[in-house]
Amino acid sequence: MNIKSNKKALFIVRTLKEQGFEAVYAGGCVRDMLMNNEAHDIDIATNALPDNIERIFPKTVAVGKAFGVIVVILDGEEFEVATFRKDSAESDGRRPDSVTFCSMEEDAKRRDLTINGLFYDPIADIIYDYTGGQKDILEKVIRFIGDPRERIKEDKLRLMRVIRFAARFNFEIEPRTYAAVKEHASEVATVSAERIADEMTKILRVSEKRRALELLHSTGLLYTILPEIAIMRGCEQPPEFHPEGDVFEHTVLALSELPEDASDTLLWGALLHDVGKPPTQTFEDRIRFSGHDKRGMCLTEEIMKRFKFSNDFVEHTCALVENHMKFMCVEEMRTSTLKRFMNLDKFDEHLELHRVDCLSSHGDLEHYDFMVEKLKSFEATPEKVMLNKLPRLITGHDLLTLGYSQGPLFRTILTDIEDQQLEDTIVTREQALTYITGKYLI
Repeated sequence: MNIKSNKKALFIVRTLKEQGFEAVYAGGCVRDMLMNNEAHDIDIATNALPDNIERIFPKTVAVGKAFGVIVVILDGEEFEVATFRKDSAESDGRRPDSVTFCSMEEDAKRRDLTINGLFYDPIADIIYDYTGGQKDILEKVIRFIGDPRERIKEDKLRLMRVIRFAARFNFEIEPRTYAAVKEHASEVATVSAERIADEMTKILRVSEKRRALELLHSTGLLYTILPEIAIMRGCEQPPEFHPEGDVFEHTVLALSELPEDASDTLLWGALLHDVGKPPTQTFEDRIRFSGHDKRGMCLTEEIMKRFKFSNDFVEHTCALVENHMKFMCVEEMRTSTLKRFMNLDKFDEHLELHRVDCLSSHGDLEHYDFMVEKLKSFEATPEKVMLNKLPRLITGHDLLTLGYSQGPLFRTILTDIEDQQLEDTIVTREQALTYITGKYLI
């Protein structure tokens, strides 16, 4: 959004000013305005106390009143309005133990990066810059405000935020800031798993993914956050299939090939699709990674659970990793096997992972093109590709009626009938009954 044209945010600032308070836009939205980027939201800072904000605006939510944060709701749109504050010591490395309300300048100096410590008065059209943020934007520099070690001590997640912003904007990290991140990299382990996972997902979404992963690696953060990815560097691959280099390079390239709107599961799937290669690497007639897809699936499950992702997120990411090698066999698959493969949940993500896997290695899209054509042909025919749309010709009750005993054979017969339907060799109940009695002895 263009922060200068947002009438609701402007109304909040004007209303606070009319009540005798200071009010400005704060932080990232000001940075984005100066960089001609679209802002995702508008945060407002003021010297009005939380009780004043609640009194002035009829619809509010006290999301963090103890820390001076009130959400003001206008016509269904939410705006975070925070009282200028300075923080006391942080015992949990995230939230201050207490806050003291203060001036705009003092508030600026407790923020993380100079480019995020800016304020803008949309009515007077004035930028307030107490930390050199404008200069750092012009010079394309990421710099902690004040003492880098103090900023890190206040919130250890800032170690990762430095990397994200450097990669997002392709800025250089100021030497003292970089040195502090490298020195304290191991301390990111004290941050909750959920916050690390959320920040890592944001990092995977930046346009300069190579820069992000290289910085995570060079600072040592990757060894703490994802050691399974860090050890990919130097893990050699057979050059005839992977002319691009080691597993780390391949992973970086695969991520970089993803579209901007890639889902979070696809981002993590691309990051982890070859996580099983380092522990399965062998040197025989050539470098091999036998079973790396299965090993990778197990490691992915461990990583996803470590970061406390939802069960659905874990299941789908694991499926992406487990199935990414099956595309090598699609042209030899029976029609029924191929259709079952295509019925994987969110198959479009499986196909996209295969595409970037190829483009980041040998570049051969033969299997990808084959699958695209198969999908088109299946969709153009009246046959039911989706398994849940197949008519159920035979049930377990039918098998009991035919005289079969309940047990493992039931599943074998029912799956066989389903395969025949997918192969188009059986289309009616009568054909199914004839097939069963002719093949399976009672």
